[in-house]
Amino acid sequence: MEHLAERNGSGCRPRTDADYAAMRAYVDKLAADVIAFQEVESQAAAERVFDPSIYTIEIEQRIGTNRKGECGGRAGLRINAQRTGFAIRKSLPFDRQPDFTDVQVGNPDLRSGVDVIVRPTGGEPVRLLSIHLKSGCSSGDTNAACAVLFQQVPVMEAWIDSRAAEDIRFAVLGDFNRRLGMPGDAIWADWDDASPPNAELSRASGDQSATCNPRYRDFIDFIVLDRRAAANFIAFEEKTYTTAPLSDHCAVTTRLGLQ
Repeated sequence: MEHLAERNGSGCRPRTDADYAAMRAYVDKLAADVIAFQEVESQAAAERVFDPSIYTIEIEQRIGTNRKGECGGRAGLRINAQRTGFAIRKSLPFDRQPDFTDVQVGNPDLRSGVDVIVRPTGGEPVRLLSIHLKSGCSSGDTNAACAVLFQQVPVMEAWIDSRAAEDIRFAVLGDFNRRLGMPGDAIWADWDDASPPNAELSRASGDQSATCNPRYRDFIDFIVLDRRAAANFIAFEEKTYTTAPLSDHCAVTTRLGLQ
């Protein structure tokens, strides 16, 4: 959500009332039951976009070190907290699990994951994890940020394998900051190893190319489904903007069957 702040004019993407209203209209058009989000300062910030009469907000509890550096050297703009979370339709029962803090690999300024089990009426539950991994290593392994991302990889695999051994289908959603769909990507190969069997993974986007920004053809935002959730897959769509971009990312969506 590109530095979504509580207050107008705050953070690395300062916004006006009109900007927040446009983002809420975009969310209304999504008409999603569950939305995993990233880069949100607080619950109050989220509720400016996700109507609190429609959605319950579950946001990362991490405090961090409250570093407030400049935004990429842009004088006068200061970084606000960036948190992961979910907006969940109020009619949809769910259970919040403890935040997935292991993925911070000991760094309080890396994002943890928000973990929920959604229990749709008349359907099987699904466990969902909203994550935002280390940026700066979208491919290969030589960039400085890759050392951190590659520390997060086995931690993520441990979470995936633990869920795959349980009785509930699951999905991991969010900003992976990695072009997982590139042929031979080492991270995807580590995770998609079918061990346990339900850790046979699918990207809801399949082999589609991204269209949100013409500069970037490869997705770094994914909805990753385990074998059981993939069996319930109905459709995928990237929701691009019909007006000026509201964020540096577009929503990616999937529909799953209830069972």
